[in-house]
Amino acid sequence: MKIAFQMDPIMGVDVAADSSFRLAEEAQKRGHSLFYYSPDQLAYQEGRITARGHDMVVQRVAGAPAVLGDFKEVDLADFDVVWLRQDPPFDMHYITSTHLLDRLAGKALVVNNPFWVRNYPEKLLVLNFPDLTPPTTIARDLDTIKAFKEKHGDVILKPLYGNGGAGVFRLDANDRNLSSLHELFTGFSREPLIVQKFLPAVKHGDKRVILVDGEPVGAINRVPAAGETRSNMHVGGRPEKVGLTDRDLEICAAIGPLLREKGQVFVGIDVIGDYLTEINVTSPTGIQELERFNDVNVAGQIWDAIEAKVSA
Repeated sequence: MKIAFQMDPIMGVDVAADSSFRLAEEAQKRGHSLFYYSPDQLAYQEGRITARGHDMVVQRVAGAPAVLGDFKEVDLADFDVVWLRQDPPFDMHYITSTHLLDRLAGKALVVNNPFWVRNYPEKLLVLNFPDLTPPTTIARDLDTIKAFKEKHGDVILKPLYGNGGAGVFRLDANDRNLSSLHELFTGFSREPLIVQKFLPAVKHGDKRVILVDGEPVGAINRVPAAGETRSNMHVGGRPEKVGLTDRDLEICAAIGPLLREKGQVFVGIDVIGDYLTEINVTSPTGIQELERFNDVNVAGQIWDAIEAKVSA
C-alpha cells in the first residue's frame, strides 16, 4: 500500500519512543511505501487534496530516523492510507486539517477518522461517559469554577485543549491561586478551562491503556516524579509495566464500540485509579513502551486492523 504520514518534523523524533516512527517502521517492514509531509504542506487545490513532502525510508538510527527523497507534491487521493499524526494543540490549524482530510472519504482511509477526531477531542469525549469519570466541570466563568472547587476542595485545573501536561495545576483546599490562574489563562485564550476532582490514586500512576479498533491490547503505568502531580512522560513521568484490571476492562468495554464505530483505530485512554480521565484520539503515544514491557507487536496489530479495512 501507499501510506502518507501527516506529522511533526520526522527528523526530530526519538526512534526509541515515538509512536509515529514505530507505525512507519512496521508499515515499511510489511512492504508498504511511505510518504511524509508536515501539516503546513497540506492543501486544497481546485477540488484536490494535496501535500508537499518526501518519499521516506525510516531507519532505527538515533538522530537520523529517516532518509528522505526529493521534495514533491502528491495527490493524497492516490494513497491507500493517510495517517493524521501531528501533535496538538488542538487549535484552528488542527481543526482545518481535519476538514481538508475529510474530503478524502471514499478515496483514502484516513486514520484516525478526521471527522470524529474533530468532534471527539481528548477531554470532551469523556463527557459521554459520566459514570466512568471523576466529577468534572468545563467553564470559562470564574464563579462556576469557584463553586466546583468549593464543593470538591482539591481539584486539577487545566486548559481544555492542552496536551503533554502543559498548564496543569493542582489546587488543594488551601490554595489561593485560582483567581490569578483564571486571569492568566483567560488573558491569552478564549477557550474554557476544565476542572476535575483531584484523584489521590495518581501517586500510584496514571495508566495509559491502548485500544486498537476498540479493543484493549495492553497498558503502561506512568508514575509521577517526586514532588510532581503530573505523570506525563514529557515532564518526567516514569513508565512501568502494568496489567489491565477488571475496572480497566469495564471501561474499555463501555467505550470500545463507539471508538470502533467512529473509525478511531489507534486510541490511548488515561485511567487513574478507577476513573477514566481522557480519551486520546488526536496523536496517542505509548506503543514502544508497551511493546518493550509486554513483548507484543502493537504496531502490527494496528496495521492488521488497517489492512483489513482497506481490503474490505
